[in-house]
Amino acid sequence: MADKCHLCLLGLIILSSLLTGTSGVNDDHVFISSGENVRLPCNNHLHDCKSTTWNYDNRHSATVELIRLGIKRKDIERHERLSLGSDCSLNINNIIKEDYGLYSCRQYVNGQQQGADARVYLHVLHVSSSSSQTEISAGSSVTLYCQLYSYSYSYTYPYTGVSCDDWIRSEGIQLFWVNQAGVKLTISDSRYQISAPGHCIITLTTTLLNEDDNREWRCEVTHRNQVKTSVTYTVKSSVLGSFCVTVISVLVNLTDRRNYTPLPLPPTKQPNTDLLQLLSYGQSTGFFHPLQERAVLIAA
Repeated sequence: MADKCHLCLLGLIILSSLLTGTSGVNDDHVFISSGENVRLPCNNHLHDCKSTTWNYDNRHSATVELIRLGIKRKDIERHERLSLGSDCSLNINNIIKEDYGLYSCRQYVNGQQQGADARVYLHVLHVSSSSSQTEISAGSSVTLYCQLYSYSYSYTYPYTGVSCDDWIRSEGIQLFWVNQAGVKLTISDSRYQISAPGHCIITLTTTLLNEDDNREWRCEVTHRNQVKTSVTYTVKSSVLGSFCVTVISVLVNLTDRRNYTPLPLPPTKQPNTDLLQLLSYGQSTGFFHPLQERAVLIAA
């Protein structure tokens, strides 16, 4: 009777593992933001790295061998960003969203695999903007997209993997937008439109104000209420856009130049020629060209 109970208990444990898709004991999950460097641990390495092979998988491509018996493959697209650590870990520089997926560390001795793979799932958080411009003027509407690129293994369907949406639901992972003070932004804030088209993406839409120059919004990914990684988006407003209302071209006599007060040019607004000077005249601001004796005034 006791033996039958033990068999039933073992069966329940196996069935629970299959249904929940629980990762193996050697599996590791690493969260990183695009643009950063990451180290993926090899938890099954032997006394040196000459036996270590690293493979890469995701749902959209065949398995790619990155490291073969301690030597980096030079015939792969991203080989310049890869390196092998002294502890056989895989180092990836300047992470891009396409780097997400399953990385497997495998050991070979005399052509025979030793033990099970040490799997590392890399999840990449990436933020993009609806505007292709590096500087956005006040009054413009901008949408920020924060997406988690993720792939996990399915023990129930081992050849298909688990989609990001399915994995996030089962693991208690959430995405948030927060302001500079670290306060979570919600749909109740009338200034922002927060939406989540899927579990792995969250958007923030707002109309920029003059005071938003250099303002930061941060997207965070949490796992069971613990922040795993984040990406910060900084607004760069157009400096001249806020007062370029009317442009007037006028002739200026050299004797009148004393009436103009030189102003420093913002570093990001340096003109193509050193002959131009930024001047103020009364309530107006403009550029003065000494050789052409001409100024372009911009009404304040």
